[in-house]
Amino acid sequence: MTLNSKSIGIAVGIIVFAGLMLIPIDGLSGDGQLFLALTMMTVAFWAFQVAHAGFVSGLYLALLVILRVAEPSVVFSPWIGSTMYFIIGAYLIAAAVKKSGLGERIAMHVISLYITSFGSIIISIFMLHVFLSLLIPNSWARSFIIMSVMKQIIDNANLSKKDAVTIGFTVFAASVPTSMIFMTGESAVNLVILQYAGVSISWLEWLLYMGPPGIAATLLTLAVILVMFKPEREVTIDKGIVQKRLADMGKLSSTEVRVIIWLAAAILIWMTDSLHGIDIGWATLALTMVMGMPFIGNIVSAKEWNEVPIHILIFFTAAIAIGRVGEVTGKNDFLADLMFPSYAPQNIFVMAALIALIAKIIHMLLGSVIAVLSVVIPAVMIFTAPLNINPLIPMFIVYVVVFGHYLFPFHNISILVGIGEENGMYSDREIRRISFPLFIMVFIVILAVQLPWWRLIGLY
Repeated sequence: MTLNSKSIGIAVGIIVFAGLMLIPIDGLSGDGQLFLALTMMTVAFWAFQVAHAGFVSGLYLALLVILRVAEPSVVFSPWIGSTMYFIIGAYLIAAAVKKSGLGERIAMHVISLYITSFGSIIISIFMLHVFLSLLIPNSWARSFIIMSVMKQIIDNANLSKKDAVTIGFTVFAASVPTSMIFMTGESAVNLVILQYAGVSISWLEWLLYMGPPGIAATLLTLAVILVMFKPEREVTIDKGIVQKRLADMGKLSSTEVRVIIWLAAAILIWMTDSLHGIDIGWATLALTMVMGMPFIGNIVSAKEWNEVPIHILIFFTAAIAIGRVGEVTGKNDFLADLMFPSYAPQNIFVMAALIALIAKIIHMLLGSVIAVLSVVIPAVMIFTAPLNINPLIPMFIVYVVVFGHYLFPFHNISILVGIGEENGMYSDREIRRISFPLFIMVFIVILAVQLPWWRLIGLY
């Protein structure tokens, strides 16, 4: 963003705040009106990127407490529960996989076995994301590990600039649908939406409810990319370079072996949480702390704490606070009445389409996935309450349509982090090109996969 656009963003935010404070709003308390004004100002600052997201988010949290909109225990409630600590653990696990070289080794093996053409490169990226989403609970970390390997392919294959950009974009675009399959596929979103909806499910229950829809979204996204991004020329892959890299890496190091052991333990803990009853957030935190201990750990060191981005944690805290404080101030009830009709359609397909359309409109206006989910999910819970349906149904509908589709980079941070030559090599152009097909895709997933699958397994 330019300095001029930042100035415009600040002006828009202040005008929005002043307008919402000056205009009488029936049905909203004084605290609720102040909260709504602060929230919309912050959303404007996020959308226009007037400053680093950490500064904007920190200011928002501070103002909520200073102006006594809510108690600190409510504003900073994510730090009382386990979600933030799971996210911290996820970053440390990603750092361990990257540091040990295990992620690169896995990627190199996949490339040596399956890559023979441009199409197989694209398919292998999706395969790697699905597999690594079991091991690394953070989509960005997976993307950068895969991208580091793909850059070696790009440098050594007969690729045009356009085809190289397609590969880079695919690395980050594939991280979105593949994150839907497992609860731990994207720690920064998947566990948070359960808090917004006020529900609790096990790792295996998530896989049951979202596994098939997530796989469908993954396959449809793969098909869209293969159809819309045709290679300019044939790809020549020198497998000898890949084999040499694997040979240079040698046998599994002792560190890689320890990482495999602890990752296996983590996956086992996640998959059996319904049996042992231990919250996976606390279990993951404990496991990653042990990974830094001598003798049995020695996988992560003090410097790996630098891989945990405090500004992202502050941003998540602010985004989650929107839903939590909104509940206390009555904002959630107000927005439910404002955004949705007075009654919910009885036909579940009509209801799903309506919820998805309203959520998508709000997403296009507000931007950030976490912020939009924090606003929409509590409101949609209130909207659908009279129907007495399982709250997982509206929650997952909103999740798919908001997380699975984007028009601009700021609509999904998993896409935003890959922008630029030094990252994923792509620009806004590739994102806009795929946006409309993805819009159609999320509605196909919701209406043709999610609802029939949930009917089949008896969720409704």
